[in-house]
Amino acid sequence: MLQVGINGYGTIGKRVADAVRAQPDMEVVGVAKTRPNFEAEGAVENGYSLYAAIEERAELFDEAGIELAGMVEEMVEKADVVVDACPSGIGADNKSLYEEYDTPALYQGGEDADVADVSFNARANYEEAVDAQHVRVVSCNTTGLSRLIAPLREEYGVEKVRATLVRRGGDPAQTGRGPINDIVPNPVKLPSHHGPDVKTIFPDLSIDTLGLKVPATLMHMHSVNVSLESEPDAEEVRKLLESQSRIFVVPERMDIDGAGKLKEYAMDRGRPRADLWENCLWGESVSMEGNDLYLFQAIHQESDVVPENVDAIRAVTNSADARESIQTTNDALEIGF
Repeated sequence: MLQVGINGYGTIGKRVADAVRAQPDMEVVGVAKTRPNFEAEGAVENGYSLYAAIEERAELFDEAGIELAGMVEEMVEKADVVVDACPSGIGADNKSLYEEYDTPALYQGGEDADVADVSFNARANYEEAVDAQHVRVVSCNTTGLSRLIAPLREEYGVEKVRATLVRRGGDPAQTGRGPINDIVPNPVKLPSHHGPDVKTIFPDLSIDTLGLKVPATLMHMHSVNVSLESEPDAEEVRKLLESQSRIFVVPERMDIDGAGKLKEYAMDRGRPRADLWENCLWGESVSMEGNDLYLFQAIHQESDVVPENVDAIRAVTNSADARESIQTTNDALEIGF
């Protein structure tokens, strides 16, 4: 059993912990928090060994009545792999800790690409992360775009990708984020950071991205145009996308017209935290004009990177190939509607 430590037990960390626990070949050796809060209490209640990420704050956990298993260094030493799910920028600061104990580490998409040996997407470049010591699991939006682009490149060839990302202002728990009543170009200049980030997965890809922030918390929405090297019809493309295990092609019959109904559907299906691990792509939006493909997809920013983290654990430990890992992860999490 692979022993996995999770440094950071917030939006991503707690989801990764639960996903790791669900795997047949992994165990959670512990999770680390910087301070006592509802998530720290939840970690203990869920049976995870809790470690203090900052030694000077360890006494705060005692004062809050939350039992600690030790300091984060002890967790890192025990782990075969550490998933760093700390806020953006903190992962880079933690890199020296993982190197001190010679523990392979995974970082999240909020870190700069140069923190790691390779940026990772299971569908696109799993093999590049095999036996790597430091791997960056790309952001939610880059994950969603990479899952879409990979099969299109393989099947038809891609000349150019253009994507406009309508981004949620913040996650549901991020009370300090905005805008509250506005629509903001973010950034106002081309490109947004997403295009260059996708190029860490596909270095030779021609891609332009634009970003907007809106007063919503549920999901991101992508308007995508891909110029293909061939001219398949829309139905053929739709069937290709339906064959991808982490793309949910939303059928017209479901009458799901936006992110709100997608989240409701996830809740009705009993998904933990109403998570949508898949790209949610509207089948009726898939259109071809000559060699230009157009479509809409929604990306759940809190959860779509979770299965990628699980697959990256197997990649860095060289414990499964891409096909086997993706299938194991999907089966354990019951991915696919």
